[in-house]
Amino acid sequence: MAYDPTTDEGKVRLLCSDTDDTNRIFSDAEITAFLSINGGSVLLAAAQAIDAMAVNEVMTLKVIKLLDFTTNGAAVAKALNAKADALRKQVDNEVDFDWAEMNLGPFTMREIIRKETLRGA
Repeated sequence: MAYDPTTDEGKVRLLCSDTDDTNRIFSDAEITAFLSINGGSVLLAAAQAIDAMAVNEVMTLKVIKLLDFTTNGAAVAKALNAKADALRKQVDNEVDFDWAEMNLGPFTMREIIRKETLRGA
């Protein structure tokens, strides 16, 4: 399947920079699994995909120094984990909730009004 950024799978690929159809990091089934595991959240699925990439970098590259060539998988993984954390923070900032309080009489109603005023409602 070709990369399509208008689908949820394509959005996950876009966010985790897995957009090259000829050299994919994750299969379509893996992207679908990331979405399924994360309740369909594109941001969380992309964060998990990036975390998987970070683990692969550490396991594959480690820290290698050969002549004038040096790799540092741990540093790459740290940068990838920072990106995944940023995506998770976006999800946390999107969550909106409201308060529910029960009115059991005149006293509790005054208490509810006072609390709403303090919350800026």
